Amino acid sequence: MDKIDGVRVRKLRRITDKRGFLVEIMRGDWPEFKKFGQAYLTCCNPGWVKAWHFHEKQTDSMAVVWGKAKIVLYDFREKSPTYGKMNEFIVSCSEPLLIQIPPMVMHGFTALGSEPALIVNVPDRLYNYEKPDELREPYDSKKVPYDWGKVKGGG
Repeated sequence: MDKIDGVRVRKLRRITDKRGFLVEIMRGDWPEFKKFGQAYLTCCNPGWVKAWHFHEKQTDSMAVVWGKAKIVLYDFREKSPTYGKMNEFIVSCSEPLLIQIPPMVMHGFTALGSEPALIVNVPDRLYNYEKPDELREPYDSKKVPYDWGKVKGGG
């Protein structure tokens, strides 16, 4: 798959033993590390989609830590060499990936299967409650040529 310009994907190493497993999601010595803004956990319930949103300045770095999710990116930056390109990733904690999403790339996700998908995001900026760097389009926006299928929408 040809990735959208500026998107980085890193296969994460899963270290497993009889006690369970450990997966490093972000390290300061990785090229994906920009700076630390905050870390948060988001949950998407089966049958729902959280889309579309994007940022003017913020870079997101997402990893699924529970369940299975479909994460979709859409490049609507008119001056981008990958303008109009879509990326779709199927991600789970058993096949962990770090997906880094640059500013102005729309993205959203939905849980696959019968259990919620939990996603950790480590953006490079703090969330500003008074002036959020978060812009939204409805999940079924005509501006994005993507069909999520039979799901309920939300931002």
